[in-house]
Amino acid sequence: MYDVSTRKRALALVAQGRSLNSVSKEVGVSRFAIRSWQTRIDPVRRSGKPCPRCQEFPGPPDAPEKYSYLLGLYLGDGCINLHRRGVYFMRIVLDNAWPGVIDECEAAMRSVRPDNSVCRVKKQGCVAVTGSSKHWPHLFPQHGPGKKHDRLIALEPWQQEIVDAHPWEFIRGLIHSDGCRITNWTTRLVAGERKRYEYPRYFFTNKSDDIRKLFTNTLDLVGVEWTTLARGSDPFNISIARKASVALMDTHVGPKH
Repeated sequence: MYDVSTRKRALALVAQGRSLNSVSKEVGVSRFAIRSWQTRIDPVRRSGKPCPRCQEFPGPPDAPEKYSYLLGLYLGDGCINLHRRGVYFMRIVLDNAWPGVIDECEAAMRSVRPDNSVCRVKKQGCVAVTGSSKHWPHLFPQHGPGKKHDRLIALEPWQQEIVDAHPWEFIRGLIHSDGCRITNWTTRLVAGERKRYEYPRYFFTNKSDDIRKLFTNTLDLVGVEWTTLARGSDPFNISIARKASVALMDTHVGPKH
């Protein structure tokens, strides 16, 4: 394993037009190694964008607004898995019915880790937006074994600061993963005649008490009124139906697209 300075020096010499053979002799590195540094993703070319959480003084992720949105998507429909060589894959699985949400997810993932690869893996009826990085667990410390609703999900203080600064992006991410905007209807008696009445409503459904609490706390922060609807004895559904609150949601979130 060669240190970063050796790699940088070798690539700089090649960039000057030197042959691989001459550079190999000068720096004492095989031509195969130099060629691999040129053609594959390598830490040398990523050194300008280190993980912000791995610094001596950890800072917020790149593009905190996009991070807040991606955090919402991850808590709803995402997972992080370890691959070989210590690389982690983040996957956000989204329905093919919402191409705009898929596009936003990919853009957010690229913004948060601009030097890492992001791709779409097509599955039956859905797309897994997938990004590779050694640093996903640092950026999303909610990663852990087992299902999210079977373990504690809590934001780190630095994550809460980002959500507080960009609450609507966090709400949008959660709605785009585990939420929806629908049109409900009922009937009313008007002048002796029963008429149909329609009204929009937002729902968010998640089995994790902690994730639902994060959602409702953020709704409280932006002034959106909500209620809990239980199916049987399970209070998995958060409903937003009051006219003023739906108008706020329409302004900042809107239907999936």
